[in-house]
Amino acid sequence: MMTAVKTNWRTPRRLAAMLLIGLALSACSKAYIPNTDVRDTSENRKVILFCEEYRHAVEEKNVGWLLKMASPRYHEDGANMNDADDLDYAGLRDYLTTKFVKATAIRYEIRYRRVTITPLQQVLVDYTYAASYKIPGAKGEEWKHTVGDNQLELKIEGEGFKILAGM
Repeated sequence: MMTAVKTNWRTPRRLAAMLLIGLALSACSKAYIPNTDVRDTSENRKVILFCEEYRHAVEEKNVGWLLKMASPRYHEDGANMNDADDLDYAGLRDYLTTKFVKATAIRYEIRYRRVTITPLQQVLVDYTYAASYKIPGAKGEEWKHTVGDNQLELKIEGEGFKILAGM
């Protein structure tokens, strides 16, 4: 006849074992750049820093800096088959200098989700944004709000990057 042995999970030996297992599991977890879902590596930090410069340039309506960040090969296809809404570098410059500058206030928040470096030396930055901007309207200035997902396509150039698409 076997007798059941009652185990007390609160014994010092059991607590020490549980603590060691917890520490081992936490040591295997990945570190992320603060306020992002992006793994913390030196390459990813450099990408996020560049993207934050882009975000600040948008908020400051710094058209010169935005154009400097864009590649001369910039191309936006409008995510459809209609060529009429495609945008190249000249179209981007036209948009920034005519429509974008009409905003009187901009707030642009970004939550970075993923950074992927391709074999072709391109960097894909997936993010969720929340944009609020004040523009002239029929009743004076009106606030507009947009939330969505987007992807910046960057080209590695020397020690920096140029934006190929996604502005």
